[in-house]
Amino acid sequence: MSTGIRATLMVEDPDDCPAAQLSAEEGMSSRSISKSVDPSTGETVTEELLVEDSSHAESTVIVSASNDDASADNLQVLFSDGSQTVYRFTREFGRGCPCECVERFDAPVVDVHTDDGALVLVFHVPSTDVLQQIVGKLQERYADVTVQRLVQARPDSSEQDLVFVDRSALTARQREVLETANELGYFEYPKRANATEVADALEITSSTFTEHLAAAQRTLLDSVLGE
Repeated sequence: MSTGIRATLMVEDPDDCPAAQLSAEEGMSSRSISKSVDPSTGETVTEELLVEDSSHAESTVIVSASNDDASADNLQVLFSDGSQTVYRFTREFGRGCPCECVERFDAPVVDVHTDDGALVLVFHVPSTDVLQQIVGKLQERYADVTVQRLVQARPDSSEQDLVFVDRSALTARQREVLETANELGYFEYPKRANATEVADALEITSSTFTEHLAAAQRTLLDSVLGE
């Protein structure tokens, strides 16, 4: 029996995600995001964000497209009843946003929401190898990608949070990077330190910090999942 993995990842400030941009610009968080692809052409995607207790429903169109690579067209308030507001926008299909990066590995995103500019994705994968490929692909494109939670299914149909970590699997440098990032609040939300600040504390470049962090995360995934 397959014992797949449920992964929850956070992508901080993805500049090609209109939903995350709206969240950052308006200082709000969405409870859920739904989307559909135009079946007639397959070229456009319509997305809706559900926001609780929103105070941003005063105008019909609240954001205009200003960057062809990142912005959405026709971003508007579709519905509001005083307790929640639904925003709708359209975008081009296949631009390579975080959701599409994950789904290219045959892993449908089952839950996605925003929180002050961060995009949180939940999806299932059959193995650690696939998860590593997804995390690696996201890290190639985005500066801040954090594995928030991993849950592994058991053969008896129960679930188990993956919490055990083999520290010996990490190099001394990887442990130093993780410990410093943790001490400075890099993994907290909201972050108390960004990648540049952690890199400065370690006296390395931001790119070197990102490389060490990515390598450490890949090692931890193997260790946590027992592979």
